[in-house]
Formats: sequence, structure tokens, C-alpha cells
Amino acid sequence: MNDVLSYAFGGIVGLLLTASGVLAGLMRARPGRNFRELKLRIQTWWWLAGLLFLALGINRTVAVVVLGLLSFMAFKEFISLIPTRPIDNGALLLAYLAIPVQYLWVGRGWYGMFIIFIPVYVFLLLPLRMVIAGETKGFLRAAGTIHWGLMTTVFSLSHLAYLLVLPAHTGAHGPVRGEMLVFFLLVLTQLNDVAQFLWGKWLGRHKAAPTVSPNKTVEGLLGGVATTTLLAWLLAPWFTPLSPLHAVLAGVLISTFGFTGDVVISAIKRDIGVKDSGSLLPGHGGILDRLDSLTYTAPLFFHFLYYFYY
Repeated sequence: MNDVLSYAFGGIVGLLLTASGVLAGLMRARPGRNFRELKLRIQTWWWLAGLLFLALGINRTVAVVVLGLLSFMAFKEFISLIPTRPIDNGALLLAYLAIPVQYLWVGRGWYGMFIIFIPVYVFLLLPLRMVIAGETKGFLRAAGTIHWGLMTTVFSLSHLAYLLVLPAHTGAHGPVRGEMLVFFLLVLTQLNDVAQFLWGKWLGRHKAAPTVSPNKTVEGLLGGVATTTLLAWLLAPWFTPLSPLHAVLAGVLISTFGFTGDVVISAIKRDIGVKDSGSLLPGHGGILDRLDSLTYTAPLFFHFLYYFYY
């Protein structure tokens, strides 16, 4: 881990220590109030920060494997929410087997197979396996559901892992490695969620998607876009090869499509009739509740960066 990342992780630890201290002060000042959810959220952020530190701080192979496991867990969580037919178990097995193969292409740095394996080969093979099973009732819904889940939780998120294997690039403050790009994208995506929530709480008046996510407001979206774009402009010289103009464009892209990923997953949960996608992350919900924005920002940021710099 280089000095830039070391200082960055030190900053994250500082923020979490500050949040923990503020929470402790609030619990003492207002002993009658229930701060359980906030406490769980902060505790989970400690675990997530530790996982990120271990993944990016050991070596790239470990980081790719960790991200592959996250994709596996996200896909499993997605499938657990969607009604599936017993006869589709064979197709689901193929879908699960596609996950390590997709991340194998990432680990080998084989861009050609990485970019077409799920959208082309898996897309064609899954319906074939379902045809062999011989059941036509519910065929289209099952085929679309399984493949959409793979595209979202595996193909989209694997772009985050492919950032790790991109060649080192010259930045304003020295060489830029894949770990720094991953850190940049993760931090901006997560801080964008927080910024949109806070701006919405403070100034929110107009609903952005009232039937999908009633708590999302236009003011929260615009505040998040402004905050994330400013952070992208400030952090890009240290973590990316992006020019100032491209850093601003990346900030707008991450903030607007982070919001889009959030509301798309919210629409799925409303269709199914659940509030959270799971309970694995106390105070946050499930894996998809934490990765929803990344399902959009990871592929879009990757291709933006790849087009201009690789």
C-alpha cells in the first residue's frame, strides 16, 4: 500500500473515530433516546472499512477474490428475494458457476472475455439449459430474472475488480495504481449516498421518485451531485490520472448514476414487497442495500476512465 492510500485510510479511521465519539456524546447527553440503529450503522462501517483495508492492503489477488465473494453474496441475496421455479435449479447452478469464471477473466486481465462472457455467452447458454429442462410456463420471467441478476450483481460489480488490474498510469502526484482507482470510486459512491441523504434531510421539499423511494428528494440529489463533484475534483489528482475537467465529469457521473442505482434497486424491493434486501449488515440491511449505487457507478466510471486513459 502506497503513502497516498495509507493516509487515505488514516483519514477514514479518523472519520469513524469522530463518528463514534459523537455517538458516545449523544448517548450520554440524551440517555432516553434510542440510538441503536445509528450505533449499528457505525459498527458496520468499521467492519466494512477493515475489509476494504485488508482487500486493498494485501495484494491484488486477494482483492479480486474478496470482490468476487461480494458478487456471489449479492447474487445469492438477489435470487433469495425473487421467486424462482424448482425446475430452474440447473440454470441457477450455471449462473453461480459463471461468477468465478467472470472473476478469473478479471484476475488474468483478459479484457475481451471479461467484457463479453456474461452479456453474450451466459446470456445464450442459460436459456438453452432452461429449454432442456422442458418447462415453458414462466420461462421468459425466469430467464430475464436470472440474467438481470447476473448482469447487475456480477457483471456490473466485476468492473470494480477490473480497475485493480489496469496498468499503472501517471497522475498529478505520481503513479496511479488500480487500488487507488477502486478506493476513489468506492469512497465517492458511498459519500454520495451520505451527502444525498443529509441534503435531503436538511433541505428536501420536492420528491424525486415518490412512488419508488419517497425519501429521495430533488434537493438531496442536487446537493449530492454538488458535494460529490467537488470531492471528485479535490481527490482525483491524488488517486486518478483524471484531468480537472474529467474529474468534474466523473463526479457528476458517479453522483447521478449512484442515485439511479439506488432507486432501481428500491423499485425491485418495492415490487417484491420488502424494505431491505437482507439483514447481513446491521443498520444497513443486506449486501444489495450497500452495493446498489455501485451496480451503476462501477461500470460507468470504468468505461469513462478506460475510454479516455487506457
